[in-house]
Amino acid sequence: MRLSVGVDVRRDRASSAFSAAKAARARLAAAVQGAGISVNDMRTENLTLGAEYKDGPQVVGYRAAQGVEVILRDMSRADAVIDAVAAVGDEVQINGISFEVSKAEALLARARAAAYRDALNKARQLAALAGRHVGRVVKIDEQSDSTPRFSLAGADAAFVSPGQSSISVIVNVVYELI
Repeated sequence: MRLSVGVDVRRDRASSAFSAAKAARARLAAAVQGAGISVNDMRTENLTLGAEYKDGPQVVGYRAAQGVEVILRDMSRADAVIDAVAAVGDEVQINGISFEVSKAEALLARARAAAYRDALNKARQLAALAGRHVGRVVKIDEQSDSTPRFSLAGADAAFVSPGQSSISVIVNVVYELI
């Protein structure tokens, strides 16, 4: 799971806003690490510092913000990490989450192998029905959708639930009949 979080502060002076954002970011990092996330699984997404205006050119303050992406490799920790982020304080923001499948390439390779075996078994059955045998492979065409499809099946009582996902592959194989 990728969790998009950050800090957002407003102060009278740019330097004060930036210092407050740095301090809030440090508290955020400490909270996330305290919830069991490695510093290597956090990265800065954005950093902003700018003036805020009221009715034209009058500067009324400064805003500093920093976004952080947190990668959760163990979904059982999701609720604890989100709780830790929320406890940082009023300056914290939770901007969203996204899910992805770990080791998707290995799963895609397994799906491809199963699809190929299925194509061969069907070809052998059809060849036998025609009184023939499967010969050499003439053509292989793959249609894959490696983008995981998520559903809420299997959702539990956790606040954040990734549901289930699937990766599919269609393999069309043309065989010579002998």
